[in-house]
Amino acid sequence: MTGSRHLDSYVSAAFSDRHIGVGAQPHVHHMLSALGFGSLEELSAAALPESIYTTEPMSLQAAVSEEAMLAELKALAAKNTVNKSFLGQGYYGTHTPGVIQRNVLESPAWYTAYTPYQPEISQGRLEALLNFQTVVSDLSGMVTANASMLDEGTAAAEAMALMRRTNRTAPADAVFLVDADVFPQTLAVINTRAKAMGIPVLVHDFDSSSNGAGLPDVPYFGVLLQYPGDSGLVRDIAPIIAAAHEVKAVVGVAADLLALTLLESPGALGADLAVGTSQRFGVPMGFGGPHAGYMAVRQGLERALPGRLVGVSKDAAGNQAYRLALQTREQHIRREKATSNICTAQVLLAVMAGMYAVYHGPEGLRRIATRVHALAQAVAGAATDAGHQVVHANFFDTVKIRIGAGSGHAAAELVAAAHTAGYLLRQVDHDHLQIAVDETTTEADVAALAALLGGTGSYGLPADAAGVVLPVPARATEFMTNAVFHAHNSETQMLRYLRKLSDADYALDRGMIPLGSCTMKLNATAEMAAVTWPEFSNLHPFAPASDTVGIVEMATQLEAWLAEITGYDAVSVQPNAGSQGEFAGLMAIRAYHVENGNPDRNIVLIPTSAHGTNAASAVMAGLKVVPVATDGFGNIDIDDLKRQISIHENDLAAIMVTYPSTHGVFETSISTICAMIHDAGGQVYVDGANLNALVGLAQPGKFGADVSHLNLHKTFCIPHGGGGPGVGPVAVGAHLAKHLPARELGLDSSVGLVSSAPYGSASILPISWAYIRMMGPDGLRRATQTAILSANYIARRLSEHYPVLYTGAHDLVAHECILDLRGITADSSVTVDDVAKRLIDYGFHAPTMSFPVAGTLMVEPTESEDPGEVDRFINAMISIRKEIAAVQDGLWPAGDNPLVNAPHTAQSLTQDWDHPYSREDAVFPAGVDPRAKYWPIVRRIDQAYGDRHLVCSCPSIEELAEVF
Repeated sequence: MTGSRHLDSYVSAAFSDRHIGVGAQPHVHHMLSALGFGSLEELSAAALPESIYTTEPMSLQAAVSEEAMLAELKALAAKNTVNKSFLGQGYYGTHTPGVIQRNVLESPAWYTAYTPYQPEISQGRLEALLNFQTVVSDLSGMVTANASMLDEGTAAAEAMALMRRTNRTAPADAVFLVDADVFPQTLAVINTRAKAMGIPVLVHDFDSSSNGAGLPDVPYFGVLLQYPGDSGLVRDIAPIIAAAHEVKAVVGVAADLLALTLLESPGALGADLAVGTSQRFGVPMGFGGPHAGYMAVRQGLERALPGRLVGVSKDAAGNQAYRLALQTREQHIRREKATSNICTAQVLLAVMAGMYAVYHGPEGLRRIATRVHALAQAVAGAATDAGHQVVHANFFDTVKIRIGAGSGHAAAELVAAAHTAGYLLRQVDHDHLQIAVDETTTEADVAALAALLGGTGSYGLPADAAGVVLPVPARATEFMTNAVFHAHNSETQMLRYLRKLSDADYALDRGMIPLGSCTMKLNATAEMAAVTWPEFSNLHPFAPASDTVGIVEMATQLEAWLAEITGYDAVSVQPNAGSQGEFAGLMAIRAYHVENGNPDRNIVLIPTSAHGTNAASAVMAGLKVVPVATDGFGNIDIDDLKRQISIHENDLAAIMVTYPSTHGVFETSISTICAMIHDAGGQVYVDGANLNALVGLAQPGKFGADVSHLNLHKTFCIPHGGGGPGVGPVAVGAHLAKHLPARELGLDSSVGLVSSAPYGSASILPISWAYIRMMGPDGLRRATQTAILSANYIARRLSEHYPVLYTGAHDLVAHECILDLRGITADSSVTVDDVAKRLIDYGFHAPTMSFPVAGTLMVEPTESEDPGEVDRFINAMISIRKEIAAVQDGLWPAGDNPLVNAPHTAQSLTQDWDHPYSREDAVFPAGVDPRAKYWPIVRRIDQAYGDRHLVCSCPSIEELAEVF
């Protein structure tokens, strides 16, 4: 047995060697010698403060091979039972077209891309997101839709916040009116957010009210209606909307996109905004996620939208181009004044949903919806035939049934019998159950359900679509009329369209993405394998516990591993983004203070260098932000911290610090800072965005922190997907464990639900599970050390050409470094933006620009980049510095040189050339291999023009003529 274990360990070492780019010892020694160190251990001990550095191994299982990991994961998957779901409640079976699964979901060209902050190299996914926005705005009848929300529940909570912000006439004590027929999980997420914001929520049954529109006689600032309702009811919501508008309330509608192909749109019925999920547009249920939520608004509310928004602009040649619009709304700029704390959303899933709509076109979507409705009508007919009562006559896909008194059965018995037969029905109460059909429902399923319901087992289906009686109010408005929804309906067309878009983009499958604070590391193929396994992807989040044993065991193991890695006592993987993990952690701190009789502790100290999400999350949690200064070395100013603690000692709730800091250094005073806050009665929140510099070397839960959120889409290999999905687990000490997000509705000790599903984006958790399992404790530690090595190697080599803004002990940085271009800009007028765009010509994605300090570039190479790629980047930056020198020396004019004109397209080479540099200098600068050249398809994009002429859906010919 000993020999077998030794052999497994020997074989499994291959995965960590493949994950870590600087694997061969000669390369490691070369990089270490450039820094003056003899080993990774020496470097680690010098870089990290002695007070937090540990050599104690993590208590994790030893690494296994890819094959062994996949076998273990398959065994867990086999413990799940995938029964056919008719549970509905916002989660439905769907067919993912094979061309989309293979060429989007499973394609690294799509899933390894980053948020499109560099639009010139992101035109493919920006166009795909514009398609998504167009689908949503057309179906919802709104003017502008954003590029995705995290899920329907968080979209509804964000809608509540938007309504409160934009309704300036409602009294301070006005309530938020929520339809009693809203999905229960949506209401739970709303209640969590409302409690933090001090907003009273009134759940109202519109059908039981005596007045015409069913509105209560209380002041309310906003109304949220579900359409169709949780019970399946499709009501005419126009009178409710009109009555609410009479008292100047803002009205939102949580709407099913597939139903909206048959039902009149919320916009046409008068609503101000719409929210929901696009899950049933080809994205598997995945035990709760990830899926792309959505929000769309009427004209006038565009600037209040949370999240990303893709708009149309033009490039330097006057060509149409796409970019992120109205970014001044967002948390990375407005901090505590932002419209939302959302950063990562669900881009990859929005792309899938948008492409599902492109592939099927409007006619195809309507055919699918009509078939779904016909099958629901057949279920209703079978229920009536069996002597049961169909509660609502007007429905889309969900049939609510009152069990007939003569049937001799209670709802629970029928649900149990159906479960035995392989079907999941939803029990509402003792006498009622619901059956929600979907795209995957077959006539055989309906026959089986008819038999389970009793009676003769008969049911009827119309001979064709013309015989289907559609629900009302029937849709009278056209949708998806743009040519893109009619041009790619064959698989050949779709395949080539997806290839065209991916060719326009730059992702990790092309080259290094050295974005600081983003950790763009390898997303290994073996880690991604389980995402599409039906044992995980086809599970409904509210399936019986007996059906979900394997996925819950996997998630529970992952939570335990993350707790061990971070030194905390408990972890919840429910938050489906880092922003939501922050919110959950701050809510836990707030609940802890209330529990201990200190409800007035509401001040959060946040360094001025912190990411804007910190401040936005604090405000969202009902806390007040007080900034703390940083010193000239990038560290928290201890004197200013002492002052702020003294001022707020009676109302201090917490401090939020990022570690290593956003300045890219290991602050030596971190343990002292933790002690100072604890002595003042506060809690310590350590932002886990930079955990890739700590794993195996230091544990926040051991050096004084009380809570952290982690980013599985950074440190633990979930891909960024072009801006999502992400998972932001929250990790806490034992004293905060009871305040973690709830796994079930109504759990009093918890802060409540922060995502719609109990385990959040559960279907992508196997990615991080696989990474940890294959790396083992030794591999994880070496990955961290290598990330630190690569960052310091870059900093040392580039320090001769660009000042490195901050360093820590022994002149070392953490896992990223900041290059200061402010002096260069002052002397040459070449900006960080110019350097970023010029890097495109060299075949690189730019580092993070102007964060945390304006006029700088933050570089993070990660452990996955090999020495050749790291040196290629260094050489490109050195070559760019020489180009800047040519501008400084007057060899090239400040207004006409390869930097200010970057990036250069192939098309630009065919035009008249009157620049003082050659075409070769433009597109094949030093070190660029013409055979492997990446060509952007647009030149530099005019950002301001796009905001002045806002177009956020696929433009018509007439709109293009107006804009261009």
